[in-house]
Amino acid sequence: MRDNSENRLAVGGVDWVAVLAYVLLVLMGWLNIYAAVYDDAHASIFDVGQRYGMQLVWIGASAFIAVSILLIDDKYYHVLAYPLYWIMILVLVGVLLFGKEVNGAKAWIMLGPVAIQPTEFAKFTTALALARYMSSYTFDIRKPGDLLRAGMIVGLPVLIVILQNDTGSALVYGSFLFMFYREGFNGWVYVALIMIISLFVFSFLLEPVTLLIVLILVCAIGEGVSNGNWKSKVIYLAGLALGSILLYLLFNAVLRIGMSWHTAILIAAVLSVGAVVAYAYRYKIHNILTFILLFFGSLGFTYTIDYVFQHLQIHQQKRILDLLGLESDLKGWGYNVNQSKIAIGSGGFSGKGFLEGTQTKFNFVPEQSTDFIFCTVGEEWGFLGSAVIVVLFTVLILRIIRMGERQMEPFGRIYCYCVASIFLFHVAVNIGMTIGIMPVIGIPLPFFSYGGSSLIAFTILLFVAIKLDASKHELLT
Repeated sequence: MRDNSENRLAVGGVDWVAVLAYVLLVLMGWLNIYAAVYDDAHASIFDVGQRYGMQLVWIGASAFIAVSILLIDDKYYHVLAYPLYWIMILVLVGVLLFGKEVNGAKAWIMLGPVAIQPTEFAKFTTALALARYMSSYTFDIRKPGDLLRAGMIVGLPVLIVILQNDTGSALVYGSFLFMFYREGFNGWVYVALIMIISLFVFSFLLEPVTLLIVLILVCAIGEGVSNGNWKSKVIYLAGLALGSILLYLLFNAVLRIGMSWHTAILIAAVLSVGAVVAYAYRYKIHNILTFILLFFGSLGFTYTIDYVFQHLQIHQQKRILDLLGLESDLKGWGYNVNQSKIAIGSGGFSGKGFLEGTQTKFNFVPEQSTDFIFCTVGEEWGFLGSAVIVVLFTVLILRIIRMGERQMEPFGRIYCYCVASIFLFHVAVNIGMTIGIMPVIGIPLPFFSYGGSSLIAFTILLFVAIKLDASKHELLT
């Protein structure tokens, strides 16, 4: 705890469980980088000419930064939130204009032999700026103007990162939606987002007529759950089915004009809107209009998916199709994920043993020390070791959430929830893409993937949260 001179480290309030989880994850990550790129000619794990040696340098720098953060008065994080944010925006613009392109993304600054990725640090400054703005006395998440300005704080770095062609890093900023929900953002927005994602997926998996029928059923059942008048829903669906059949027979059997089932059902649904609106007006059922708008909005979205999909980059299209199982190119676009699943699956329950991973040793898995580092965990440590890693990450994220809940001021709470959201997104997506249940978007696994920018940025994110939590304890004592 802080003494009268306020120069001592506040050890009394530090969440040592979170610190221990951090230390274990960093050390395990270092060992896995060593195993992923092990070279018999450079067997020393301290060889700075190799990635594992350089990672040790970054670990040392991260440890120094972590201790420094705990020594700095927490009030400076609030004071410097906006300046740091705008400085980072200028840095991102500079990278966009003058940065080095790596793997198609112009997102790197070269300082001699060292490559720095400012995008990793922009997550921290964005979290600080959001916490500063949303903790102001005048902020109200229910006010459209306040919500718009908070969205702009997130949207500005996202736009620049997208222009850098680093879509994966840009998607990470979507994790702030978890924090917005915690702060009282309208839950229906998340329902809409889930529907959009579901529609995007099912538009590839289902025929158009099947998807249309599913939309009708979902909206009808949803309205039935909301109002409880199931009899009218059964009558409506039966009438809609009968009308669709009659339309189909009229155009195909009588008029001899070709009409698909999709068109017949769609026309019948559109024509039924008038009757539905009249019914809602008569019985004063106001939310029927909400479900009508939801249906037509969802329908319109399905018609734009193909257009949007065609404007994605080829590798993005292929990864989506491969993820959904619609294309299988084990030697092309699907090679990384296929080799990753082979490596993880070959580890079995307890793994092959440290430095015994054949898929890793013979470089079958691309980017095995960065984006696909979890393959080494799965192959050499097996299911048991992988479960330990997942548990450690879970403990760390839960501790960060707990830090947020313990905060006496909204600034610390909002910041901690931003940090927890970022960690959750990175861990879930990175591990998910290595086992084939998430799209490959090229984001690191915290504390495991090789790279100084990633390790230092995640260290800063975590230890600022720990410092804010420790300061709360100091105030109480």
